[in-house]
Amino acid sequence: MIREFHNLSLRTRNSFGVEQRAARLVEFESEEELRSLFADGAPERWAVLSGGNNILFTHDYEGTLLTPAARGIRPLETGPEYVRVEADAGVEWDDLAAWAAGEGLWGIENLSFIPGKAGAAPVQNIGAYGCEAKEVIESVRMFCPETGNFLCLAGAHCGFGYRDSLFKRDLRGRVVITAVTLRLGRTPRPRLGYGDLAREVAARGEATPANIRDAVGAIRRSKLPDPAVTGNAGSFFRNPVVTDDEAERLRERYPDMPVYPTVEPGRTKLAAGWLIDRAGYRGYREGHVGVHDRQALVLVNHGGATGEEVLALARRIQRSVYDRFGVALDTEVNIM
Repeated sequence: MIREFHNLSLRTRNSFGVEQRAARLVEFESEEELRSLFADGAPERWAVLSGGNNILFTHDYEGTLLTPAARGIRPLETGPEYVRVEADAGVEWDDLAAWAAGEGLWGIENLSFIPGKAGAAPVQNIGAYGCEAKEVIESVRMFCPETGNFLCLAGAHCGFGYRDSLFKRDLRGRVVITAVTLRLGRTPRPRLGYGDLAREVAARGEATPANIRDAVGAIRRSKLPDPAVTGNAGSFFRNPVVTDDEAERLRERYPDMPVYPTVEPGRTKLAAGWLIDRAGYRGYREGHVGVHDRQALVLVNHGGATGEEVLALARRIQRSVYDRFGVALDTEVNIM
């Protein structure tokens, strides 16, 4: 069923909790309903708003926002080593992670408790604790308003990168994701090399998807604010990737600076949270906005903040980090 709203407050539809409005928002459940919305031509301006967990509204949206509402999880094929499962775009990602862990399936347990919808996972190539969604995404189903057709794009062709994909670049504003197909494994393959994860899992017994999921939840709750209590969009900045030479020069000046290898030869990943912390911003507060006191990557709305106030703080942090370290921070959050 299509539900349509006009001049709608978006405060409860974005995890930052900023008060902006949309001229029009349409929730749809089926693919045919989505197709019908474009039957007489595309709206002059449109965008997809799913969970609102990776977005910052800085002004009212004078167009049509499309929100997928279908929430089905469907096993498509079961083999001795794997299960292929399709999730509608409107499924809460963590509901999918919980379902997989409950079935004893491997592949997304490290991605537990990431807020947002399944349809947003390939856009952002969500990642946490040493894993990324691209490792299990087999295909993405989408609607192309330009042709009026539904297409399936294989995961290998989605242009996945670090918190990046074709959906953020070439296909941005051109398609609407309706479902994602994952290939999850039956063979145990725990990934416990990140931070305190191995210790937390060991405290719970053997490394099962359910125990890893529980350990991830405990770690996230200890470090990250709950969006239901304090407005935020998780990590606001991406970890910067620099040349090995640049990383080595920085390590000479800051021996305790953490660095991480990448799959790209000659490139090293830095920890944005460490850079922001050393620039003096962890726990910083200015009026209604601030930086979380336990994770400097997270900007927070203490109540009543506008999107422009959050963005102004983000820009100030970017300038400070660049002035001190010569490293440019890119935003992970979508600014609208």
